[in-house]
Amino acid sequence: MPSRLNPYISFNGNARQAMDFYKGVFGGTLTVNTYGDFGSGKEAGGSDDMIMHSMLETDNGFTLMGADNPPGSENKPGNNISVSVSGDEADELRGYWSKLSDGGTVTVPLEKQMWGDVFGMCTDRFGIIWMVNIVQPPA
Repeated sequence: MPSRLNPYISFNGNARQAMDFYKGVFGGTLTVNTYGDFGSGKEAGGSDDMIMHSMLETDNGFTLMGADNPPGSENKPGNNISVSVSGDEADELRGYWSKLSDGGTVTVPLEKQMWGDVFGMCTDRFGIIWMVNIVQPPA
C-alpha cells in the first residue's frame, strides 16, 4: 500500500453524524470503529459509542479521516484538524516521523498500538499536528 497523506478531523462527540454527512457529499465507502470496538470507551471516561477512528474513501481518490476527541480533550476550531500519513512502507514512514517530530513535541510515541499498527502523534515545530500510522502485515 503506498503511503497517503490526508486530513484528519477531530469532533466533539458528533463524528458519526459528520462523517455520514461527508459520505453524502462525496460518496464512497465509510468505515467506522468505536472506542467500544477496542474495549476502551468507558475505561477512558467516555462512551463505547464514540468514534475512535473513521475513514471515508471515495471513488475520486479522496480520503478523509475523523474521530471524536477522547474524553477530557478540548475541541475547538483550530486544534481540530491534523494531518495523517499512513501506509505500510515502514522505513519511509519512520523517516517522516523522525523529521516531523524533530524540534517538535511528541504526544504519542511511535510504537505498536492496541489495533495492531505502529502509530505516533506529534506537533511539529510550526504547531501542526501530525499522525503517522504504519500498517502492520496480517499475522
